[in-house]
Amino acid sequence: MKKGTLLIAVLSASLLANAQTKTTTKTTTKTTTKTTAVAAAPTKWGVDASHSTVKFAVSHLAVSEVEGTFKVFSGSMQANSADFNGATVSFDVDVNSINTDNEMRDKHLKSDDFFNAEKFPKMTFTSTSFRKTSGNNYVLEGNLTVRDVTKKVSFAVTYGGTVKDPYGNIKAGFKATGKMSRKAYGLKWSALTEAGGAVVGDEVTMNLRLEFAQAK
Repeated sequence: MKKGTLLIAVLSASLLANAQTKTTTKTTTKTTTKTTAVAAAPTKWGVDASHSTVKFAVSHLAVSEVEGTFKVFSGSMQANSADFNGATVSFDVDVNSINTDNEMRDKHLKSDDFFNAEKFPKMTFTSTSFRKTSGNNYVLEGNLTVRDVTKKVSFAVTYGGTVKDPYGNIKAGFKATGKMSRKAYGLKWSALTEAGGAVVGDEVTMNLRLEFAQAK
C-alpha cells in the first residue's frame, strides 16, 4: 500500500508540473505577441523645412552645371516600422520659390518656357513604394507631377538615423537623389549654341536633404 501511495503521489506531482509549464508558455506567448503589436503602431512625420533643402542641377552649354534651390516646400510621411521600410511619403514644392541666384534667370524659369509658375504653382510627389535595399540604403518610387504632367520617378535614399533633439522632438534624416527629364514634363525651352549644343540640358538631377519631425 505504501508503494502504491508513493507512486500515485509522484505521478500527480509530474502532471501538475507539466500543467504549470504549459500555462507559463501560453502566458509568455501572449505577452510577446502583445509587445510586437505595440511596436508596429504607425507614426506620422512632417518635414522640418528649416533643417532641409531641395536642390537641383542641370547642364549648361554642355560644359558645366547650374544649380538652384526651391525655398518653400512641405512634406509628410507615415511609417509602420521603426526603420521606415514601407513608409508612404508625399511632398509639395512651391515653384515660385525657385532660386538660382540670378533674378533674370529665375524669372525665365517661372515663365511658360519652363515651369509656367502662374498657371502651375506647385510640383507634387506621391510615393508608391519605399523599400529598404541594404543597410541604410532605400529606393523611393512614386509619381511626380509638374505642369499637370505626371511621371514615375525613382530616388536613391540614404537614411541617416533617428534622434531626439534638445527640445524633446524626435527627428529622422534622409538624403535623396533622383533624375528627371524636364522635357517630359513640358519644360521644352531648347535654345542651341552656335555649335548646335543645348544651352540647357534635358536631364535634371534632384538632391534633397530632408529632416522629418515625428508628430506629437
